Amino acid sequence: MATYAGVDLGATNIRAVVGDETGRVVASRRTGTPQGPNGITVTEAVLDALRGAADEADVDPTRIAAVGIGSIGPLDLAEGAIDNPANLPDTIDRIPLTGPVGELVDSDDIYLHNDTTAGVIGERFYSDRNPDDMIYLTISSGIGAGVCVDGEVVGGWDGNAGEVGHMTVDPQGFMTCGCGIDGHWEAYCSGNNIFRYAQELHDRDPVETSMPLESADFSSADVFAHAEEGDDFAEYVLDQMTQWNVVATANMIHAFAPLVIYVGGAVTLNNPDRILDPIRERLDAVVFGNVPDVQLTTLGDDVVVKGALASAMTAGTGDRSRVRSA
Repeated sequence: MATYAGVDLGATNIRAVVGDETGRVVASRRTGTPQGPNGITVTEAVLDALRGAADEADVDPTRIAAVGIGSIGPLDLAEGAIDNPANLPDTIDRIPLTGPVGELVDSDDIYLHNDTTAGVIGERFYSDRNPDDMIYLTISSGIGAGVCVDGEVVGGWDGNAGEVGHMTVDPQGFMTCGCGIDGHWEAYCSGNNIFRYAQELHDRDPVETSMPLESADFSSADVFAHAEEGDDFAEYVLDQMTQWNVVATANMIHAFAPLVIYVGGAVTLNNPDRILDPIRERLDAVVFGNVPDVQLTTLGDDVVVKGALASAMTAGTGDRSRVRSA
């Protein structure tokens, strides 16, 4: 039976899994992502995680037929590396991946994707329907999407397609994104910014609220918690957030015509009724054409690493008909 591996390289954690040709995970290893001193240190941590997962599976790394990698970006696909990752210290300017991983497993079949592209590959492979037209959307500390159109996973020439969090939803530029550009979706609706949006709204129109807006510990989770407790201003913030979520989701629907949109990421997984239900309720009013099925990811926190594993099994497509045997 063939053996495959998947890697999820995040800014905080690295996870590697080994699986069989059915997509079943047989071993897993998790470790923290090094914050320095350089990119090679991160590469070595990825290799250590792969070795650990292989050891747990009682498999020699050279018996692994292919490896998929879902990673933070930006990617340099030509070199198989991460180039100046935005969410790691500046000393980490480049993280070589496909070359070192290929040497470890003695294979040229190493597939590198950004994390949301790995997510859509995973959703496609493990979905009951295996649809050819779908999106995986993550609303987490940042926002991004993986897209599959007519059975083809959209990667872009440099592997960085799907940066939908940097779509402009507010032409007035009410909020500035972490990238420095005004009006981006991520600036309003990501876990890193919902609480900042609440503070900005309150600064512009102060109203009574129980939210500790001036506290250094105030977070986006507090906005959701206070809304649940009936705070009117917290409810208003989430209603405004929904407005931007609907605008951006409709933009994706008009661009790619998906049959289904799976939504994941920490903000969604922790607050599905506050994220998904309002989007579903409002899409009919703003979408010209067919409204897709919008649902919670079926893979939870495993969506990227399982997508990486599915990529290894299907040559980067998520199409179950392309699974190869050893």
